[in-house]
Amino acid sequence: MKRRILPWLAAAPALAAQAAALAEGAPAAARPLVVYAAGDIADCRYSRAADSGAAATAALIAKGDPHALILSLGDHTYPNGTPAEFRDCYAPTWGQFRERTRPAPGNHEYGSGRADGYFDYFGELAGPRGRGYYSFDKSGWHFISLNSDLDAASHQRQLVWLKDDLAASKTRCALAYWHAPMYSSGGHVPTTRMQDVWRVLHEAGVELVLSGHDHDYERLAPMDADGRPDPMRGVRQFVVGTGGAFLTPFLWINSQSEARFNWRTGVLKLVLKESGYEWEFLAVAPKTEPEHPQQEARDSGAANCH
Repeated sequence: MKRRILPWLAAAPALAAQAAALAEGAPAAARPLVVYAAGDIADCRYSRAADSGAAATAALIAKGDPHALILSLGDHTYPNGTPAEFRDCYAPTWGQFRERTRPAPGNHEYGSGRADGYFDYFGELAGPRGRGYYSFDKSGWHFISLNSDLDAASHQRQLVWLKDDLAASKTRCALAYWHAPMYSSGGHVPTTRMQDVWRVLHEAGVELVLSGHDHDYERLAPMDADGRPDPMRGVRQFVVGTGGAFLTPFLWINSQSEARFNWRTGVLKLVLKESGYEWEFLAVAPKTEPEHPQQEARDSGAANCH
């Protein structure tokens, strides 16, 4: 005669092992963290906030995980990042996520001088006022928000800070984000402005860099600071300049580009796990059905941390 094992009894050994681990001080596995990211967001020069591209991408986020972290990748408003633009265009759209947003400044924030509109709006969420870089830990990942629009002396101070920050970090997985990408196929001329930063990140084993600036979506292969493929230790660049502003063409095709499109606004969704991550681009639905399959905007995948 078979003995029936009650479900709670069958699970008892696993529960006991978990309790023992906690009793010994072993950390419990972190719950996967959902992240939504995009830059180049709120432009109300040609429409009301409710009808803007920012409103459409905000609706994507609002339908998702209500506890997700939001990473805004610069150029929050157009054309000059003024307090009025934040009040009238960003706040009615992406402003609903302000308390769970961790921003990075872009070049348009400095269109009005010292990015006062940006620092006034985000307050302490943007790190020390006027500096534009900071870091934090969440769900077992280390996040580093950097400023790609600093003068030479301030950039060097950021670089020193970054080295110290990474040396003190205890997490296995890390992600950095700033506005102007190191690698991109987009409309801006490629620049080495953040090459020394990339070198530090690569040496530290950082997984990902998220940027905007080019108004398109692109995923590139993991690379070192000299643009060489490095599938084992390289840093993967995502460009997500699709937060709601007008989209722009690809002009400088990078040989390491793995996926790219510039015909849909949307946001990058990341699911960050204890030892890896998943990605998926969430596109704003077209108003009419695409005429050709290549007009669809899809990209997804997964990878392990170094």
